[in-house]
This record gives sequence, structure tokens and C-alpha cells, in this order.
Amino acid sequence: MNTKNKGGRPPKFKSPEEMQKKIDDYFTQCEGKVLTDTEGKAVLDKYGNPVIVGAKPPTVTGLALALGFTSRQALLNYQARPKFIDTIMRAKSRCEEYAESRLYDREGVRGATFSLTNNFKGWSNCPEQTEESEVLKKAKEILEGVNSVI
Repeated sequence: MNTKNKGGRPPKFKSPEEMQKKIDDYFTQCEGKVLTDTEGKAVLDKYGNPVIVGAKPPTVTGLALALGFTSRQALLNYQARPKFIDTIMRAKSRCEEYAESRLYDREGVRGATFSLTNNFKGWSNCPEQTEESEVLKKAKEILEGVNSVI
């Protein structure tokens, strides 16, 4: 019986379900935790909302590292495996949705614009398209709407 080694590194994940568990863990960690007092009650801010500590924005690079990849590109390369494409695309879309939602607040608009134009298809900041990118125009419209409310 000849059991010849096929060579190469074994796959990081045996199934999409195994990968999905780690993805869910990553997004749960990004949410942070509610700060509690010595009695275990939630500490509230001046608006009555619970104070969240340890929250961080979900990013494609953060996702890649949480899954055990050495880089964002390694995750993108793994996405080429038909078995994992939907799982990885859905996780990347969650990161994209977060960045897109930051277009609606003053503090996050520049970082969100950068992330969307450089990390996700369909968002562009190319000068040949228009003098001002569509993402930047939309961000400015949103900010003008926020400023008029304030």
C-alpha cells in the first residue's frame, strides 16, 4: 500500500462551519463588554446607555488574524477555495457594513472612506471617474444632513 504524501500544508479549516465559529467569535470580541460596577450592575453613561469597554472596529485584517492567517492577503487567497467563498464573503461584508455605517458619523467618515475604497469592490476613489469620488460626495451629503440637524 503506497500512501504517498500529496505535499503542501494541510488546510487551516476542515469545514465552513468550523471557520464560521471562529468568525462569530471574532465579531463577538469586536463588540466589547458592558462595564459593570462592584454589584454587577451595568455602568451607564450620561445618556443612560451602558458603557462598553474593549470594543473595536471589525476589519478584514483583524478577521484574518483572528482566523490564524498571517495577513489579509492570506485570507483573500483562502477565499478562492470554493468551499469557503460564501463564508468568507459574508464575513467580509460584515466588515464592509461597519465601515459603511461610519460614513454617517463625523469622526469615522475619513477612515471609512479609505477602508471602503481600498478594501471592497464597488467603492472607488479614482480621479478619472469624477473630480470627487462618489463615496466622498455621499459622505459630505451625510455630514451636511447631520450638521443641519445639530
